[in-house]
This record gives sequence, structure tokens and C-alpha cells, in this order.
Amino acid sequence: MSNLVIIPTFKEKENIESLIRTVFSLSVPFDILIIDDNSPDGTASIVKSLQSEFRDLHIIERPGKLGLGTAYITGFNWALDNNYDYIFEMDADFSHDPNDLVRLFKACDEGKADVSIGSRYVSGVNVINWPLSRVLMSYLASIYVRMITGMKIKDTTAGFICYRKEVLENIHPSHIKSRGYCFQIEMKFTAWKLGYQLVEVPIIFTDRKLGSSKMTGGIFNEALWGVLRMKFRSYFFKYKRNGEKGKAL
Repeated sequence: MSNLVIIPTFKEKENIESLIRTVFSLSVPFDILIIDDNSPDGTASIVKSLQSEFRDLHIIERPGKLGLGTAYITGFNWALDNNYDYIFEMDADFSHDPNDLVRLFKACDEGKADVSIGSRYVSGVNVINWPLSRVLMSYLASIYVRMITGMKIKDTTAGFICYRKEVLENIHPSHIKSRGYCFQIEMKFTAWKLGYQLVEVPIIFTDRKLGSSKMTGGIFNEALWGVLRMKFRSYFFKYKRNGEKGKAL
């Protein structure tokens, strides 16, 4: 069973080595793919210096800051080309506890999940070190997405996820229209429309201690409008898995 953790990076020199070492120390084996958007602080150089120590550490360097959605699309396509069974996405700043990768893996490998989601809101509000305004913005955004889409997922904007290979093969990530923060929502929505089982695994989300946050109110605003566009487009597609008749997304 092969597992790949995709980690987009931009200016993460304070966190990246420690994160890589932690992931490789876990009881379940994971390969790592870093997607670095030309970090000016030397993040990519740190990763490349560790490749002689960790043969399952990979990096794709991009010429500039091209966005979270395109980073994950690049990573997903690489993962499928290299035939990984389970593909994970997570942040580079330790807001996602690397130890929870094992729990996400088991939810798919031993449980019934096709997609397991590290959820901040499935068992209350489990967020540490965020200002109240940001917690409310995130929590209300997830309620809004549920209202518009009909999904029952509590944490619709979560970015700590495990996908079975088959799910990504049928989503066709390159077909996802959203490229910013709404990318996470559209990926879940598409998997749900395709009939896959999405399961939330409760996590504790801790805001970064080192480096600078890339989150802004404008990103959430983009997601809110993007959800409406996504829902509107969904009326014109028949969501079918590979081999089924009908118009796929």
C-alpha cells in the first residue's frame, strides 16, 4: 500500500524540515511530495538538501506563486502517474498535526471512507490560537456551503484530506474549475456528487507558530462567490464514474 502526502509550500523555511522529519517518523509509511512556488526564503533548497537522507522525498519547483488549487492539481496528477493508492493533502505549517495522517489513512484503509477529512467542526469547534473573528468566518463559511450544496460535511473548507486513488481518477482534478480557496470545496462536492463516501475525522487545528499566514478575508470572499458558481455549473453535468454512461465532469 503506497501513500503520498502532498504539501504545497511558499516561504516555509521555519517549518519544512521539522515537518518532513515528523512525517517520515510515523508508524505508517508515507512518501512526501513538496510543491514549492519559488519560495524566496530557500524552502526548496532545504527540501533538496534532505533528499539524500530521504529517498521517498520528492519536490516539484514552480516558477512563481501560482495558487493552492493548481499546486494540488500538479500533485494529484503526479500521484496518479506514479500509481499511489492513497493521496493526502496537508499544510506545511503544523496547523495540521502530522500524527493525524495515520488516522486519516485508517479511515480509508480500514474503514468505509473513500475520502477522509480532518475536520475542525465535526465534534464542536476544535481550533487553537485563531482570533474569534476568523473562527466565526470559517465556521459560518462551512454552514453556507452546506446550505448551498446539500453536503452534510461539517468542515467543507478543510484542507487536510486523504483520497483513495479511484476518487481522484474519477474527479479528474484538472477539470476542477476553482483555483483558489474554493478548490477544496469543489473537490469534496465533486466526490460527493460521484457517490463516494466522505467521512470526517475529528482533529484539533492549531494556527501556525512560525512563518506568516497566507489567509485573508478576500480568500473567504472568493470562496463564497465560487460556491454559487460551482453549484450553478453542477446543474449542467451528469456526474459519472469512469466506465459509466453519461457526461462526466
